[in-house]
Amino acid sequence: MFFVYNKDKIISVVIALSTVLVLFLLAATFKQENTIQTSAGTTKLLPIYSVDAEENKVALTINCAWNADDIDSILETLSKNEVKATFFMVGDWVSKFQDAVKKIYESGNEIANHSESHAHVNNLGYEENVEQIIECSDRIQVITGKPTTLYRGPYGEYNDTVIKAAQNSNHIMIQWNIDSLDYKGITGEQMWERIEPKLDKGSIILMHNGTENTALSLDMIINNIKQKGYNLVTVSELIYKENYTIDNNGVQHRL
Repeated sequence: MFFVYNKDKIISVVIALSTVLVLFLLAATFKQENTIQTSAGTTKLLPIYSVDAEENKVALTINCAWNADDIDSILETLSKNEVKATFFMVGDWVSKFQDAVKKIYESGNEIANHSESHAHVNNLGYEENVEQIIECSDRIQVITGKPTTLYRGPYGEYNDTVIKAAQNSNHIMIQWNIDSLDYKGITGEQMWERIEPKLDKGSIILMHNGTENTALSLDMIINNIKQKGYNLVTVSELIYKENYTIDNNGVQHRL
């Protein structure tokens, strides 16, 4: 009798079993933790939009949900400029473009979580949100050997349920305070017109791969940011990991 082992099926089984185990453990221990109060004194939970940074540091983030045609070009530009970015990946994208994930990881850039299927997470319950996060993290861990610790909801969506799911899945939820709108097919010059006025210490910039002009414009944008006196770092290098608060504008402050 012969058994044929399919790599994708094995990965799917491992992810499914891991998800079931995590959901069981979370269900047994779920409690409201790490509640972030706004400066107005409410209990609404907020993700990190930007950081009250002491140094001239900003983070470049790239969402990966479509194709991977421009990944090599993006990585080449980042390497040439000696810059690291944070790539927020959808689990479906990870499965389709495993070689691209390996290249991003091996080049020293940061890999983060952008859900399993790019669903509208505000319409999902707690356990479904946990599943979206854990399944994506498991897919990435199979390739990199490391789970993810940062999460960004699809479409920029979040509510208390989404953030609690992230927190209890050991993820910090990250938004952005500068949207390049690159996904609309605008030129690099138009992207820079949006980025420049809002650029400040602790800014988090949103970009995407798989767009018309992002890869072509990245070198110019990076150089412009540097000429303004800012250093580009990963999100993990920008944010505070503990002893912090988030104000009602989504700005993270060190306690």
